[in-house]
Amino acid sequence: MKPFSYGIMYGTAVIFAFAAVCSLIFSLILRFSSLTESSLLLSITIASFLVLFIGGFISGKLSGNKGWLSGGAAGLLYSIIMMLYQYLGHDSVFQWEQLVYHLCFIITAMMGGVLGVNVSSKK
Repeated sequence: MKPFSYGIMYGTAVIFAFAAVCSLIFSLILRFSSLTESSLLLSITIASFLVLFIGGFISGKLSGNKGWLSGGAAGLLYSIIMMLYQYLGHDSVFQWEQLVYHLCFIITAMMGGVLGVNVSSKK
């Protein structure tokens, strides 16, 4: 059980670390260029999915088995923290569009976890 929970926590930490770096990069682009947030929306969405995939991959690799579960748990933990932050910090609830995005994030993290387990398996 210890490697499994370690993988989930480490994968979630990686998700937040990469998300912070991507957020810094996009904010610098917005600050020092004439681009608007709406023009970067597709790039931000792609970066979000990529970050969740990498976090799920690392979670599955460190867990060693049940990659779909470890990646999904890392994605779910990320989504729960984001929901709590939005609700408690900004006093607003999730909308349907955000719920769909976060369900897709969890599925993407699951796929990353499956790939992470399969890459790390020794056959």
